[in-house]
Amino acid sequence: MRLERVARDFSTDHGFNARLVDFRFEVIAPWVRGAERCLELGCADGRMTERLRRVVKRLTAVDGSLEQVRRTRRRCPDVEVVHALFEQYQADATYDVVVLAHVLEHVADPVALLARAAACARPGGRLVVTVPNADSLHRQAGVELGLIEDVTALDEQDLRIGHRRVYTRTTLLRDLQTAGLVVDHLDGVFLKPLPNDQIERQWGEALIRAYFELGRRYPQIAAEIVAIAQVPASGVQSPLGGS
Repeated sequence: MRLERVARDFSTDHGFNARLVDFRFEVIAPWVRGAERCLELGCADGRMTERLRRVVKRLTAVDGSLEQVRRTRRRCPDVEVVHALFEQYQADATYDVVVLAHVLEHVADPVALLARAAACARPGGRLVVTVPNADSLHRQAGVELGLIEDVTALDEQDLRIGHRRVYTRTTLLRDLQTAGLVVDHLDGVFLKPLPNDQIERQWGEALIRAYFELGRRYPQIAAEIVAIAQVPASGVQSPLGGS
């Protein structure tokens, strides 16, 4: 199964991927902190789940990979972790915040998933979305070096970890708005000029922190895009059925 293959090939427990999850959480934390009910669609191995549970009152995490669900349950025994495809997950529209961290680039129909996620939120609730940024400094360098044809092209690493697309800020805004959401805020996570392994081997903590701050200052070329979107007071009707 595709989801289980991706789960075997990718982990956020070690290396610079772990730092990127921590930085991602640092950027989104103000938008989730204090939520009565939070839904995380795509918990992966639970590193983000572990951090979300510290700042919300009640957390539910969902993933389509049984291996990732097992990892997250071991890591977060006090969190309700559900094994389900997003299209099959049934939830009432009462969540204050729905988090989709590095999910949209993996799914066949991201607009349908966004509408589904919005239908899980209460009217006036919030979606917190993060995706890799096609216009990031390191992808632009890859084009200049002839490693990829253009910034939205899928490279070998993208394909290995199951990416179907790479978003620009423009295409992410388009999908959010098509799903009926109102975008309140855009941000960036980490200015990344080099591959993860080089940063991990060669950079000290002060330099890593400096480039995190630069990602906030120059979000258009940061490694990741963060979008905060609001569900209209009238709610959003999911195209996938259910509530």
